[in-house]
Amino acid sequence: MNAASAAAGDERLAPTTAARRLLVRPEFAAVIGAVVVYAFFWWQAGSLFASKVGAANWLDPASTLGIGAVAVALLMVGGEFDLSAGVMTGSAGLLTGMLATKLDWNLWLAIAAALGFALLIGFLNGLAVVKTGLPSFIVTLGTLLALQGANLGVTKLVTGTVQVRGLADTAGYDSAHKLFASTVDVLGTRFQASILWWLAVTVVASWVLLRTRVGNWIFSVGGAAAAARSVGVPVARTKIGLFMTTSAAAWLIGVISAVRFTSVQAGAGFGQEFEFIIAAVIGGCLLSGGYGTAVGAAIGALIYGMAKQGIVYSQWDNDWFKLFLGAMLLFATLANNLVRKWAEEARK
Repeated sequence: MNAASAAAGDERLAPTTAARRLLVRPEFAAVIGAVVVYAFFWWQAGSLFASKVGAANWLDPASTLGIGAVAVALLMVGGEFDLSAGVMTGSAGLLTGMLATKLDWNLWLAIAAALGFALLIGFLNGLAVVKTGLPSFIVTLGTLLALQGANLGVTKLVTGTVQVRGLADTAGYDSAHKLFASTVDVLGTRFQASILWWLAVTVVASWVLLRTRVGNWIFSVGGAAAAARSVGVPVARTKIGLFMTTSAAAWLIGVISAVRFTSVQAGAGFGQEFEFIIAAVIGGCLLSGGYGTAVGAAIGALIYGMAKQGIVYSQWDNDWFKLFLGAMLLFATLANNLVRKWAEEARK
């Protein structure tokens, strides 16, 4: 049987062009969006936006957002949401700060304890979802409210204020600062170390999603959990692991912020969970699950950072940022649905 006959008999062997394969990539629309946003603000704000200093300034907010967005993207591909991820960043920073400043723990020990706490919350979120069958939206909304109340109540009880400060005076701060909050000189411009963390998280997440058995499980449980379970995929374990991954990413963001600014507000992180989801959707994730990439989520965070700083450089009223973000979300949702339809048609 020749290749043409094989292609006619099996649609999986049908030839596809390189352009077609590119168009059906989940992150394709995000790449185009990033180019358009970059060109637009370069035109509006001039060379300052496109300069090395400008890049350092818009990569800074994109990096911490990107860490959370990549983890949330994996969870969304797995068919779930975590609305507690934003507040968890504050919880991790506050717990780290209180243990180090009020109990005189070494900062590294406090950071490790905060990681343990974050993983526990992620485990409980995942366990509640898989055992009760309740929507993850509801379960993690409850966690969000509980953590938000605890952040404020415990902080005021322990410190008498709504802020934990003084991390710079704790044992272990200097070495922690080098790892989490230092800067890197690139051609005479200082870039935050959080950018390197963002890149590392994106690379690891992409490798797991696209090159490992766990990645196959994530796509399977997000696309059709019942079918995945019937062929031996550990659905419960996969979902719980994804919730723990999201909480771990939130811990990393919280520690980076706490160590960098040496203080944490009780309200830190509230609302950021929606920014994680928005970045993931802009990057190609579908709200229905089973579709998306870590790279796409990272690009979504990049668009967010460029838009946020570009509006400042363009000297616009910052109130326009929410309008810009909402428009990008709507456009990305429509584009993602269109790309998904193309991908499905390509398989026929």
